[in-house]
Amino acid sequence: MRRTLSVISEDNPGVLTRLAGLIYRRGYNVESLSVGRTDIPGFSRFTVVVNGDDGVIDQVTKQLDKLIEVVSVRRLVPGRSVERWLLLMKVKAPVHMRHQVLQTAEIFRCRVVDVGAEAVVLELTGDKGKVEACVEALRPYGILEMTSSGSVAMERAGFAEARDEGEEKAYSSADSFSSVAFTF
Repeated sequence: MRRTLSVISEDNPGVLTRLAGLIYRRGYNVESLSVGRTDIPGFSRFTVVVNGDDGVIDQVTKQLDKLIEVVSVRRLVPGRSVERWLLLMKVKAPVHMRHQVLQTAEIFRCRVVDVGAEAVVLELTGDKGKVEACVEALRPYGILEMTSSGSVAMERAGFAEARDEGEEKAYSSADSFSSVAFTF
């Protein structure tokens, strides 16, 4: 089962190395790991997508919470959280094919961020399924280059206060960080 964890930590040198090392040493199956600053200076948010049953997820959560710099570890519940991926993709688009490429990109609400003589660079934000579907739809035109951010996620604004204890387990040293916003 795929689970998303939101980890708030102090923004110190080496935190990423310690967090990734902990996950690696325990042999956890990580699908995605993203990190960025929060709106509170000195703190970062890690979004970790882990595959495993509830026992594995509980173990990962407890191990992460033991790291000194970690302030909060939250298991994000599907439906009660928002998760997005960012994709940049360079697609072959010679003039005679450009219209079809752009029409296909429009279906997925891609944004054109660069245009060249033989290719376009597209930006897409959405859930993992939308990103994967877009890649498959544009693959026949020729994907020249592609990169993805991995998952970034947080609790929904409307559900943050009304939690069902049976669905979510939070391990937190500082509950004041439960509403920290992810910013670029």
